[in-house]
Amino acid sequence: MQIATARKIRNPVAPTSQAATSSSQLQLSKPKMPNRRFVNELSDGEAIEQVFLASEKQLRTNRNGNLYLQVRLNDRTGSVTSMLWNASQKHHDAFDNGDFVRVKGTAQLYNGGMQILAKQFDKVDSSAIDESDFVTLSNQKLESMLGRVAELLRSMSNVHLRNLAECYLVDDSFMSGLRSAPAGVKNHHAYHGGLLEHILSLMEVCQLVAPRYPQLNVDLLLMGAFLHDSGKIRELTYSPDLGYSDAGQLLGHLVQGVSMLDEMIAETEKQANEPFPVDLANQLRHMIVSHHGQYEYGSPKLPMTLEAITLHHLDNLDAKIHSVSKLIEEDVNKSSPWTVYHPSIGRKIYKGNTP
Repeated sequence: MQIATARKIRNPVAPTSQAATSSSQLQLSKPKMPNRRFVNELSDGEAIEQVFLASEKQLRTNRNGNLYLQVRLNDRTGSVTSMLWNASQKHHDAFDNGDFVRVKGTAQLYNGGMQILAKQFDKVDSSAIDESDFVTLSNQKLESMLGRVAELLRSMSNVHLRNLAECYLVDDSFMSGLRSAPAGVKNHHAYHGGLLEHILSLMEVCQLVAPRYPQLNVDLLLMGAFLHDSGKIRELTYSPDLGYSDAGQLLGHLVQGVSMLDEMIAETEKQANEPFPVDLANQLRHMIVSHHGQYEYGSPKLPMTLEAITLHHLDNLDAKIHSVSKLIEEDVNKSSPWTVYHPSIGRKIYKGNTP
């Protein structure tokens, strides 16, 4: 089998309105914003008039029973929560998740992170948008990463794993999802293509670490790194805004990853005209379901093989380095060697004094 040639995939963040809005409810605007301010550049108390991609829109009730609109605002550098107080159903219905909106308001530091207190949301005509402001990874970068993943998988010496990998690589639907999906909605690699970036980074780390420990099965570890988060392609939605599918909410990516693996094993057996080794299949399934490492983190099984234990720790390392790097990059204490305190990790991060 040969990997399918590179396909032209529609830009995952190209704006498409999910529901028509009547002209009486909303008037489209075409703002020209010469001085773009990205999420990671916002400072406490700064006046905001900027365009973002909207997601996770919710009309909520505060403790006094008044309605407010909460929206997740995104650009290529990250995302920020925004609130419009004293909102109504009309404000909620004025735009959809996946629309571009111009936000007027004020940036505010709250609980270690930035938020925007909005005064106004206006839906924006997509023709006024520079899509590069909302794309973290370029098409060229994505194609390069896909090629490197294929190269690593085809380097495996185990013929069964190589045949299995080929079935994933030639599956247009899977590869399109891998190219577009994030690794998460809010945590590490939470942007289009983030899943591919995370998987490739982890595979590269596995290839570096494995020679130091000859007792590890490098092919099994490499394939486990490729498969561990594959279920996120079905768990998450990402066209254009990020969220969770119904199946994702009900099943999660561990279950879906195993289900996808079983489908691909069946296809491998059909193509190779021979059974896939049962023990090898079970070890791959185990690496998927155990890679979170602890029951309280969602793993139904603890890692019980050398490769599964290694995969868990290397996966956690890649995710943590990426997450902490983003905290440093987006920190509002620009002149301080320390970040603000982050309750989610229970500490500040030292950035150093080197300019």
